[in-house]
Amino acid sequence: MKNILIVALLMLLTACSQTADWDYDKSVKFSNYKTFAWIEDASLTKSSSNYQINELMEKRVRNAIYTQLTEQHNMTMVDATQADVLINYHASVDKELDIDTINTGYHARWNYWGFGYQKETSAREYEVGTLVIDVVDRVSNQLIWRGAKEGRLKKKQKPEQREASVNKTVEAILSNFPPKDDH
Repeated sequence: MKNILIVALLMLLTACSQTADWDYDKSVKFSNYKTFAWIEDASLTKSSSNYQINELMEKRVRNAIYTQLTEQHNMTMVDATQADVLINYHASVDKELDIDTINTGYHARWNYWGFGYQKETSAREYEVGTLVIDVVDRVSNQLIWRGAKEGRLKKKQKPEQREASVNKTVEAILSNFPPKDDH
């Protein structure tokens, strides 16, 4: 029984570690891309009604992507008609349910026959946000790279905390752009 609990705990901890996920076209030579622009209709707010995805968050995401691409990846932002790649981004919010059942005690009674466990179950609903960043080859108009990261949305944050969270998320997503095994 103890081993089962340890395995379950390890699985839970593994599931909670939210790492970025990437996919890309292995035939593309990413080192040829030096300039970028935004896809014309790139927007966080067009497909979400969640209160945390608003114009302020849109601005934070754009700034974080711009900073990562220009400062960490040495790319230059240019007019969309001249860019090597076009950048798109979008977000979604889903509700998740976290259910915990714990043993709160073991009771044995000697004045009458019997013993038992006392269990307590709690359920909490929370929101999980996913930010997706797409890189599209401008000439072929084909998706060549996609990165995404999901995480639990926190409420009651100060603007500075939200900005730091967005910067960290975008950095994690773009940490594999261009892909490390670029040929």
